[in-house]
Amino acid sequence: MIVFDTGALLALERDDRTMWLRLREAVKTDIPVVVPVGALSQAWRGGARQARLARAVSDLEPASFDEIALAAGELCGKAGTADVIDASVALVAARSEVTHLYTSDPEDLRRLVDAAGRKRRKPQIVPC
Repeated sequence: MIVFDTGALLALERDDRTMWLRLREAVKTDIPVVVPVGALSQAWRGGARQARLARAVSDLEPASFDEIALAAGELCGKAGTADVIDASVALVAARSEVTHLYTSDPEDLRRLVDAAGRKRRKPQIVPC
């Protein structure tokens, strides 16, 4: 499983070839690409300007923020951060089956994933 944050979605919207390649490869090899709905909300503005992002959304699996809302707030307290969307991304990325996290904010996400306490191999955090 792979997780995309808001920065990864915005890279797709900017037509970043590397991010499109990563998404297409994951889809081709049946690796789920998950995006927390809060991160999607941060990137989504709708309309024709976001045709690329709209095309990408059909290949993404939503991770409901409702399931982890309280945990995201608690993680912010534990990590000393304030962005609950980043915290929700980190919580989804801390799941054992996640191998990669694509983000425009690798330092904050690394700190949050570490604070989430994943015991086994942590996902590779890849800047985009």
